[in-house]
Amino acid sequence: MRLERVWLILRKGSQAAQRQARRCAQDLRSQGVIVTTAISGLGLNPFPGLLATEAELPDLAVVLGGDGTVLAAARHLASFAVPVLSFNVGGHLGFLTHERRLLRLRGEGNGEAGSQDPDDNLWQRLRDDRFAIEKRMMLEARIDRGDGVPQDGDASVDGDLNEVGDGPHGALNDFYFRPCLDELSPTCMLELEIDGEVVDQYRGDGLIIATPTGSTGYAMAAGGPILHPGIEAIVVTPICPMSLSSRAVVVPPGSRLSVWPLGEASRRVKLWKDGAHATVLEPGDRCILQRGRHPVLMLQLEQSPSYYSTLTHKLHWAGSLTAGEPSRN
Repeated sequence: MRLERVWLILRKGSQAAQRQARRCAQDLRSQGVIVTTAISGLGLNPFPGLLATEAELPDLAVVLGGDGTVLAAARHLASFAVPVLSFNVGGHLGFLTHERRLLRLRGEGNGEAGSQDPDDNLWQRLRDDRFAIEKRMMLEARIDRGDGVPQDGDASVDGDLNEVGDGPHGALNDFYFRPCLDELSPTCMLELEIDGEVVDQYRGDGLIIATPTGSTGYAMAAGGPILHPGIEAIVVTPICPMSLSSRAVVVPPGSRLSVWPLGEASRRVKLWKDGAHATVLEPGDRCILQRGRHPVLMLQLEQSPSYYSTLTHKLHWAGSLTAGEPSRN
């Protein structure tokens, strides 16, 4: 991998991420690498400014934070094919990040006594292509207001003016629909259409449309299935449905989903992308969701990564509540 330009994206409010970013920037600049540092977090989105002002795209984006910081980077960088390498520095669960121990700078060795191999550091490992690139499926959503009149910020898809609408919005984990107004009952009615066929009308707290990557997030908490990220599919999971027959379903990745809010004009619905606000839908509006045109490129440093080991560790799967170790079978 060429390392001439690197963006360091660090989690807002994390002192650990700030300290690590300073060390990384100093190490990279001493090697002649052009480094840009930016803070990402709630209410702070650095990517539009970076993409507008930086002379060139980076060879690599290094994310220092938790899953939320990674999701924000993926939403903005996937369409530019910028690889993302993430480390859990100041984050919490860290499903999408590497352990911090893998972020070894020059002169730090590998943790073993007397090991100071100058080639045993992260940057040299990247230059020697000692990594794998994992492509993670993204989702894309557009809003059809039904009147054919574009709103401020609307854009066409691939130059097709018949597809003018609000968006596109991207998500690595999920999109979900929730009631908009707190002063009303926190329920909504949503109609789901898949490939032109009406599938169900969901009355409840909302609806989640997730990727396999996002199946261990909000969708899992709502009772949806866990999908291996090597699978390409779309998971539809209702949130606290009032009908026992409304269940999570898994559909092919090429499916085209449409979601309509139903009910009175006051029953507006918010669309969220990876936990960030996307837009507001009113009855009569339609949200069209499908697989994103560009996957996010995630760098994988582990030689033999195990998704099941990650699940066991992050979700605290014990197998037995009385024994803290696997069986001998």
